[in-house]
Amino acid sequence: MSTESAGGARPGGCPAHGRIRMYDEQFAVDPHGAYARMRPHGAFAPVEIAPGVPATLAIGYDAVLEVMRDDRTFSRNPSTWQQTVPPDCPVLPMMGYRPNVLFTDGAVHARLRGTITDAFARLDPGVLRGQVERHADALVRALGPLGEADLMSGYVQPLPMLVYMDMFGCPPAIAERLVFGMAGIFEATTPAEAEKANNELNEGIYELIALKRSHPGEDVTSWLLAHPAELTDDEVHSQLVLLMGAGTEPEQNLIGNALRLLLSDDRFAGDLSGGSLPIEDALDEVLWTDPPLANYGARFPLRDVEMAGHRLPAHQPVVMSYAAANTDPAKTSDQRTGNRAHLAWGAGPHACPARNHARLIASIAIERLLDGLPDMTLAVPVEELRWRIGMFHRGLVSLPVRYPPVHFPAPATDTGAQRRPAPALTAPAPPAERPAEGRGLMAALRRWWNGE
Repeated sequence: MSTESAGGARPGGCPAHGRIRMYDEQFAVDPHGAYARMRPHGAFAPVEIAPGVPATLAIGYDAVLEVMRDDRTFSRNPSTWQQTVPPDCPVLPMMGYRPNVLFTDGAVHARLRGTITDAFARLDPGVLRGQVERHADALVRALGPLGEADLMSGYVQPLPMLVYMDMFGCPPAIAERLVFGMAGIFEATTPAEAEKANNELNEGIYELIALKRSHPGEDVTSWLLAHPAELTDDEVHSQLVLLMGAGTEPEQNLIGNALRLLLSDDRFAGDLSGGSLPIEDALDEVLWTDPPLANYGARFPLRDVEMAGHRLPAHQPVVMSYAAANTDPAKTSDQRTGNRAHLAWGAGPHACPARNHARLIASIAIERLLDGLPDMTLAVPVEELRWRIGMFHRGLVSLPVRYPPVHFPAPATDTGAQRRPAPALTAPAPPAERPAEGRGLMAALRRWWNGE
């Protein structure tokens, strides 16, 4: 029986001693190497998710699946654990309690999940497809004449934001705050960064709720507010934080990681714009090997639990490693295309309720880009692409490409956003560094939407 220790991590993350750190650059550069070093522990491995904050990482496929399905033994509510860590712990914005569907169990969870399921059921797939195509085409038109671009800042990052802001009925002025806040809590590595990002996000969400209370529309925010479950503003706030976070950051990573695969793997060479099959195959493979949300969905044992030869201490987080579970040597299959038994969307009562919408957005986004900018190639060797630091996500810093310049004719319909050129896009600065006049990604998008 292996006993999980609360001891600190040692340099290099030796599997025989201490805990492997998941919050530094070494882990971001080679997470699969870190998972390999954890394998001698078995289905669970001792890790440190922030300085001085111990946790257990579930890395075995069967173990992850069993924990996710057992909400009687493994609670999603982190409140007891949260009292044991400093209030400025940098992982709290992602792991601390919020009264949303992710951190609740039983009847409360069922009530909240019902509102989300009902709201997303009202989304028309045809309308959603049209929104994705409209924003994707506008961004592609802006990139076309350039002949080279960073796809992350010029396409992959703004597109899900544009689509989800439409979906939630969010005007540009509020959207800018939400985007900076959401990106910040995913990437925060210090307490100060986490606090600033969290404040920005919270204030923006409450602004949106107040707007939709007074001016409801045909959007997810308005449908949540009008649901018969009668959610309070605080409850709607917490659901929106979850939905927007799950809908933008991981969506960006899914699109970016799939494009990286399509542009670098010889199995897809020469067939990028020949139909949807290569795109769907690439999405399948990425969801297996580099899922956009790599490590998340912590469970908290309600008592000391013995499982797979390990003692899991009561109320200490057991973090689900979707990436490690999907690449479990005991389960790995060479047949990943067309195989959707991966755990990237979770499983059990807390499985992602919007997985079909997320996959549809990614598929259309990649299709429109590859159709609009054919003969695209990476501008640097794939080995030189850098990954963003952070234990939760698996996403690229940039994705530089080259392609023959394309000059598109003027849109047939000269109205609204279609007549505006897409903005010149740059990566957003952290909230504390933004000049008063507003620069960066969302400021550019705001000027575009406003026709400036």
